[in-house]
Amino acid sequence: MILVVDSGSYKSDWMLALPNSEPLTFRTRGLNPFFTTEKEIVKIVQNITDIIPYANQISELYFFGSGCTNPDRREMVSNALSQIFKNAFISVETDLIGSAYATCGNDSGYTAVLGTGSNVTFFDGEQVQPTKQGLGFILGDEGSGAWFGKKLLTAFLYEAMPEELAYKFEHTYRVNKEIVIKNVYQRASPNTYLASFAPFMESNQEHPYIQGLLHKGFEEFVKTNILLFPDYQQHIFHFVGSIAYYFSEQLRLVCNQYAVQIGKIIRRPIEELFNFVIERETV
Repeated sequence: MILVVDSGSYKSDWMLALPNSEPLTFRTRGLNPFFTTEKEIVKIVQNITDIIPYANQISELYFFGSGCTNPDRREMVSNALSQIFKNAFISVETDLIGSAYATCGNDSGYTAVLGTGSNVTFFDGEQVQPTKQGLGFILGDEGSGAWFGKKLLTAFLYEAMPEELAYKFEHTYRVNKEIVIKNVYQRASPNTYLASFAPFMESNQEHPYIQGLLHKGFEEFVKTNILLFPDYQQHIFHFVGSIAYYFSEQLRLVCNQYAVQIGKIIRRPIEELFNFVIERETV
């Protein structure tokens, strides 16, 4: 049996190939090793009732996750998974590689993540190339859920948000300065906390203020993460993630403004990623 996992900071999608049956699919919280310890990963996986009956039968596990950017982080995730899937060959790679497989397949192109965080890389058809991007929600993550959430919160707390939007925001989330500071500076996973406010934009995306915020965020992403590549006009850019998916119209407008060619826009890459891995490993 082959198990494929696409993990972000907020949630993880799992697909297990079952003999003579449709794949088993389910979702858990995100398993980003920057914010989740090895013990926490083990505990989360042990509580997945759907997968435990098959744990010893799984022979291959392919994990693609945010935060798996260096050998130490990948080893931490691998060590945690090996405690559950004792008979499996385990491969741990970054979510960018998973996104490249899901969007580019065996072809070359750029793949970008716009979800809780943001990142972009070039895929040459075999490997993703080193990138300067992906600095995280404090230094980077332009155009991501965390970036937009931070802008919404600061505008609300500084009373810089339009009055009618501020009223909706206050009655939707019931936040104040003390609550925000505690969640951002004292609790785990502040990036996912910030990103949890991004859905406010979807329900109010026709408002000129939200339209302007979306344009500003995507423009900053394009300028910071795409225009720095000298050959960006020669390749297709594929996008993965909920922010790219739900605000694809605004994303397309900004990309067209800067002559960025858009290919696929996928909310969750797990199905395409699963099919790619199964085809590759069963040939």
